[in-house]
Amino acid sequence: MLSIDLGTRTTKAVYIQRRGPSLALCGYALLDAPIFEKALSSELLTEHLKSVSQTFGGKSRSVTLTVGINDSLLRTVDMPILSKEDMRLVLKHNSKTYLQQDLTNYLFDCHVIGTSDKAKAAEAAKGAATPRKQRVLVAGARKQLVDEYVSGATNAGLVADNIVPGLIGPANAFEMAMPQVFKEEVVALVDIGFKNSSICILQEGELLLTRTMAIGGDRLTAHMSESMNISYAEAEGIKVGMAQEVQSDLEATLMPLGRELRASIDFFEHQQDKTVSHIYISGGSARSAIIVQALQTQLMIECQVWNPASFMQIELPPEQATELEEVGPQLAVALGTALAAL
Repeated sequence: MLSIDLGTRTTKAVYIQRRGPSLALCGYALLDAPIFEKALSSELLTEHLKSVSQTFGGKSRSVTLTVGINDSLLRTVDMPILSKEDMRLVLKHNSKTYLQQDLTNYLFDCHVIGTSDKAKAAEAAKGAATPRKQRVLVAGARKQLVDEYVSGATNAGLVADNIVPGLIGPANAFEMAMPQVFKEEVVALVDIGFKNSSICILQEGELLLTRTMAIGGDRLTAHMSESMNISYAEAEGIKVGMAQEVQSDLEATLMPLGRELRASIDFFEHQQDKTVSHIYISGGSARSAIIVQALQTQLMIECQVWNPASFMQIELPPEQATELEEVGPQLAVALGTALAAL
């Protein structure tokens, strides 16, 4: 399986093979994403997917593509107990009822989690013998975008077996990489992308809150470049290179992201009466120890970087195997969406 995370600045791809009950990471690639003004055309996508496939020697025709956090939705809602096909139809015609948005021309998919405590309590109060609602994880994206992904992959000689919201990637990978923490604790997964960041809060194996913020590594680098009167490239090198002398500038730059993350955590803790015990950070900016430490200081919760490939057999070329520890946090979305397909 080839899994491709189509980022704004960098495309992340992983090539995975089954080894009996296990999975092996046999290759990964970080490539410059295509530059486009408003929307990624099918033609541009085709050429880019060809380049990615050639990087892996065309070993797999099956591909999983991720839909970016701005182009997809992921919500947990209570829905009637119906088949998945019927739930998709209900969402298609009544999206505003369940998702608080009028999502015309969207495609939806559903994953049944179970019956929520609130639904159980409500049904019990009515004297119902069995609950009539179930907890469902709903994913959606515009039909036009999905069609373009399918067309782009087909024209590149690939088969788009799965198209997955990127927001689900870190949670999927975390479940496999740290299964005990996933099942028993309340944690937040923060993925810092180029233009946007996301937070997912997991409570004992259930995804209860997701939120995206229009603050990413690009804004951090640009702010440092402006405040220090240096080039963007120099600021990027300093940010990742963990230069102690710019720690105060970087901490100040991180404050807007810290406030947004803190607000999401406070909302969750108030709603669920549970405390987030740890924050696990992924994405390109996770390479900077100063960024991780600054977020820990602002959020007052232990923050750490995690390796989304820790549960896999590593069958990489020597150079890639050496670099995996450094680049691993950037592969969380690609690895997690591959797991959704497998």
